[in-house]
Amino acid sequence: MARVAQQQPKEKAFAPEYQGALGALSVNSSLTEVLARGVEELRAAEAAGSPREMARCGLAVAEACRRLGRVAEADAAWKASYRAARSAEDAGAMAWALWSGGTLARQRGSLALAYRLLGLAAELGERGGDVVVRGYSLAGLAETGRIQGDYQAVGELHEQLLAEARRRGEARHTVWALEGIAQMHRNTGSYDRALALFEEAAETAGLADDRRGRAWALRGIADVVSVRDGDVERALALLAEGETLCREIGLSSALAYNHKMRANVRYRAGLYAEARDDYAQALAEFREMDEPRGTALSRLGLAKSLARLGRNPAETVVELAELRRTLDRIGLRHARDMVDRATAELGVGPLPDETRRIEEAATR
Repeated sequence: MARVAQQQPKEKAFAPEYQGALGALSVNSSLTEVLARGVEELRAAEAAGSPREMARCGLAVAEACRRLGRVAEADAAWKASYRAARSAEDAGAMAWALWSGGTLARQRGSLALAYRLLGLAAELGERGGDVVVRGYSLAGLAETGRIQGDYQAVGELHEQLLAEARRRGEARHTVWALEGIAQMHRNTGSYDRALALFEEAAETAGLADDRRGRAWALRGIADVVSVRDGDVERALALLAEGETLCREIGLSSALAYNHKMRANVRYRAGLYAEARDDYAQALAEFREMDEPRGTALSRLGLAKSLARLGRNPAETVVELAELRRTLDRIGLRHARDMVDRATAELGVGPLPDETRRIEEAATR
């Protein structure tokens, strides 16, 4: 991946998904505040008979619900926002609603639906001349491919979006792209490069007062210093700072991922009982918000911790085999590879489906 020349953002981070009567809200506004204001303004727009304002207020409601883990409400809200935007013949508002729906679909593990909705959002954004929603939608497509492990396909798109964000001085999207590229480097073993990019993202987010972006960047730094340097103390301190930021604005999903990373750090350090408790906490948080990717990854960590603490190997095999099928169904190739590595690490393979494939291959 080519290096794009560094350029600091020209302005503070902003939240373009907060529109209309909610346009003054900050990227750091508490999500419970956003939801309350959004519902209030949505009712006012409905009373006034303004579908355009209904669409824009409904978008904020959808995004607040999604980030708070209230997925059923988020699903209803983005669809209502889209219907209002369509009745107002507002292509930009329709694109934003589809972006929200596509982002929710990815969060819920419905990756094919995420691709479809985000692709439509990008097309509508371009047709309506809204470069911001087009950029957010393309970023969503890139992120969907990245979490599937399809780095070759989306690496160039990440770099392109980073260049565009820097050119326009959009701090929030600059941070997002830096973190995405950093994650791909981390997952392919380029730890030095990953650390440099995560640190740049954290610095950029700090300068732009983007607490959400900084929390995710701190999580990335903690991951790398843990896996590369074995620096447990620094990693946990970074995660503690990130947790504070998550709690300040009510980032339920980011907080759960923070807790899962804390478990990862402790597991790598051989603190299996502590890791078990952290994985169990993260698992409960992900299940509460119906987040299948985080749920599966927490289950994997919990299974590994329990195996290290003396769990019956046969139970571990059953758990890993089920997780592998789940990740295959979702389409998360990188995470599926993690199950294979865990099987080898724990010495409990082959898994039942692996045995079947080996037998089938031998009889061909």
